Amino acid sequence: MGLDPTLPALNQTWLSSGPGTFVLLGVPGMEALHAWLSVPVCLLYMAALVGHALLLGLVAADQALRRPMYQLLGLLAAADLVLATSTVPKALAVLWGLSGEISFQACLAQLFVAHVAFIAESSVLLAMAVDRYVAICQPLRYAALLTQRVVGIVAVAAVTRGACVMAPPVALLRRLPYCGQRALPHTYCEHMGVARLACGDTRPNVWYGLATTLLTPVLDLGLIGASYALILRAVCHLPSHGARRKALGTCGAHASVITLFYTPALFSFLAHRFGRHTVPSHVHILLANLYVVVPPALNPVVYGVQTQQIAQRLRRLFRLCWVGPMRDVGPERAFPGNK
Repeated sequence: MGLDPTLPALNQTWLSSGPGTFVLLGVPGMEALHAWLSVPVCLLYMAALVGHALLLGLVAADQALRRPMYQLLGLLAAADLVLATSTVPKALAVLWGLSGEISFQACLAQLFVAHVAFIAESSVLLAMAVDRYVAICQPLRYAALLTQRVVGIVAVAAVTRGACVMAPPVALLRRLPYCGQRALPHTYCEHMGVARLACGDTRPNVWYGLATTLLTPVLDLGLIGASYALILRAVCHLPSHGARRKALGTCGAHASVITLFYTPALFSFLAHRFGRHTVPSHVHILLANLYVVVPPALNPVVYGVQTQQIAQRLRRLFRLCWVGPMRDVGPERAFPGNK
């Protein structure tokens, strides 16, 4: 379809060359608080980087942690890092007033990578639920069913699924005409936020966004729920209270991570889709920032505290890095003020 000859020459150039550069505005109505909002975002992001780097290092270095359960945990950590790193640095630049501009191509790349990471993480959480189901309900077949090859297939399938789901909305955004509106009230690029800047028909974007939500995180959450229902049924048939407690204890960390991951994400989606006229815009944006930084920051803490093997290795690492040097130098050299 050609350009309308009745449009002014400036608009003709704009539509033919694309939207050029967007300007991210941060959190509308809270501009005076941007510097304060950046503090928890920055701290949580740093915690996510340190926690996941430590977790990935433990899984890679410790032979005892090179089992499917912990390798899946490594995949979850990698997805967390990609999700946070694709959004938080730009969000901090916007909140600090350093750079609010982002090109159209960079904006599409950011939303593509962030959403692929989100879908991949949801897929890994589903795989971890299946891992727990097999470990508890079919323990004799666990070693045969859950292998390193299966973990590799999960990794490739999770990324491929995310890329296949997100390729169409990126193509839909590229085909839309943008008639001059460049201000994006957000801290990073988000699918429907970008679509609302267009002057064309965005109904395909709206319906596709709804369909992908129902067919990815909502479907995954339903399958995870079914998996846990089967786990609970199997646990109830265990002969002793100690066995039931031990079986449920292996699922505690995973259940906590599921709650951390899906609760803010789905609440943000529902508010974004159905509460646009009732929920203030700054609440939408704060929720969107919440689900890209809080789960990545807290997931290593949850697994470090609730997974016995990881907690033991963290304590051992702490003793080697802190107690060992203190023992070598002696109390007088470590604390020269003590006499």
